[in-house]
Parts: sequence; C-alpha cells; structure tokens
Amino acid sequence: MLDGIEPHWIWVALGLILAAAEMLVPGVFLIWLAMAALATGLLTFMFDLGPVMQVVQFVTVALITVFSAKRILRDRPIASSDPLLNNRMGRLVGETATVTVAISHGAGRIHVGDSDWSARGPDLPVGERVRITGNEGSVLLVEPLDAGQQVIEG
Repeated sequence: MLDGIEPHWIWVALGLILAAAEMLVPGVFLIWLAMAALATGLLTFMFDLGPVMQVVQFVTVALITVFSAKRILRDRPIASSDPLLNNRMGRLVGETATVTVAISHGAGRIHVGDSDWSARGPDLPVGERVRITGNEGSVLLVEPLDAGQQVIEG
C-alpha cells in the first residue's frame, strides 16, 4: 500500500477516523464500518493478508456488522423514560390554561405557560380557566375547568 506504513495500521487509522466521524454525523452507521476496519486491521496483522483479501475481509465484516446491528436494533427498540420528550403538544395534555381570545363557534386562543395557542372547545369567555384534553395538529382541544377541581399550574 503506502511505502513504509504497515497495512494493518492503515486499517486501524481508518477505523478510528470512522469512529470519530460517527460522533459528528447523526445516525448510527459509521460505527459499524469502523468496527469492520478495526477487525480488518487486526486480521491483517495476524495473518499478513494481501490487499485484495484485506478489501474482501473489510466488505465481509462490514456487511455482517451492519446487517446484524440492523436486526438487533430493529428487534429491540429503545424504551424511553420520557415518551413525550419530543411531543410538545402531548406534554400539554392535562395542563390548565386561561382563555385569552373568547372561544366562539368552537375556536379561540388560550394562554398556557408562556405561550398563546389556538384552541377548540365549547364557547367560553375571556378569562375562563380550561383544561387541555388533546390536540389536532397545532390546535389544542380544551374543556371548561370545573369549579370543584383543584387548579395546578404547570
């Protein structure tokens, strides 16, 4: 390959570069190629493989690691401790809010947290307290807060 550099060091360097690139590029793909390059470097060191066999070894190990990882990750999805982490609308369900633009004919605006949101629900005057029950797209679904319920601000 390159004069003065042992082939196994080239594979190890490639593996380390790919592993470092995995940290910069979103997704989980380069790490499997990095593992294949490191394995090829180890096998080249142990068995003094020629250039053609090194490439065949790399491709073989890369295919094995990629497809094995795909199967393992598909069969064992990662369970989140906070399933609503990226669902802002879902996180608002159950919160209380204040009507800022009267809800008439089923549409109006509410204030929850530090934002105003479009809302749908029964006709309600400005200042009425409501509970968020769901959403349709970016519109929050609300219902009047019963006078007997305790209000907990979020």
